[in-house]
Amino acid sequence: SRYKTFTADADGIVPIIDEAWFADDAANRVREFLVAVWGTDMLEENLVWLAESLGTKGNETSLETVRRYLSTQFFKDHLHTYKKRPIYWLFSSGKLRAFECLVYLHRYNEATLSRMRAEYVTPLQGKLAARVAHLQDEVAAAPSTAARNKLQKQLETAKKKQAELAAFDDLLRHYADQRIRLDLDDGVKVNYGKFGDLLAEVKAVTGDAADD
Repeated sequence: SRYKTFTADADGIVPIIDEAWFADDAANRVREFLVAVWGTDMLEENLVWLAESLGTKGNETSLETVRRYLSTQFFKDHLHTYKKRPIYWLFSSGKLRAFECLVYLHRYNEATLSRMRAEYVTPLQGKLAARVAHLQDEVAAAPSTAARNKLQKQLETAKKKQAELAAFDDLLRHYADQRIRLDLDDGVKVNYGKFGDLLAEVKAVTGDAADD
């Protein structure tokens, strides 16, 4: 409630998926921040500058470049900046990144994982199921072999993400039921290790012999 111009995220859970599945994902939040600070008139110019600074690839739009950076590179940079003691924690479904989100350490609470399931993971499972069904229809109706092969690859990727997300959901439910508490006095290294394989780069954070 202290922040009026640019409000804090309502649930402290910020998706960083490589597609625009959720309105409050990190890329959209960056866009909202640019509008809040510099206004809509400067939005496109600022997005272009930001995308060029991050390194635009191919035919990406500026926002797509920001989204890709957040999905593939941000957490690596964050780990480096904070010397493997991150204050933003990356929850990840796995290599395919079917679902990933950032949770700010100081806004985590015992209900965070349950909320993550209810408001993000479960809806995303429905979205992926719908995509798989749609792609199956498109494969069946493809006008050429080349088109069918391209769509078939997309379908296989979607199915793999669907399986990855289902496995992540099972694990997430297990930890959500535990209503894990954090003791900030224990430091990041100890607390980060309480979530098993739900978090990315666990060994990098917890495997260092150095103390917090």
